[in-house]
Amino acid sequence: MRTTRIALSKVSWRKSTYSSDDGGDCLEFADDIPGAVPVRDSKAPAGPVVLFGDAAWSAFVQHVREA
Repeated sequence: MRTTRIALSKVSWRKSTYSSDDGGDCLEFADDIPGAVPVRDSKAPAGPVVLFGDAAWSAFVQHVREA
């Protein structure tokens, strides 16, 4: 299996349109990385990042849209 390093400090983060404007539950994601979608808590940008594969991210987004 090939391992690829992603420089997360250089990606363009976007706030989810499902996030609230009052500083509560906010997700940011970067969608400019082929094969992966990093997701983080906007209140803790230096904190941990969850890395989704393309198929897992698509399934997650579909589920959110249906909820």
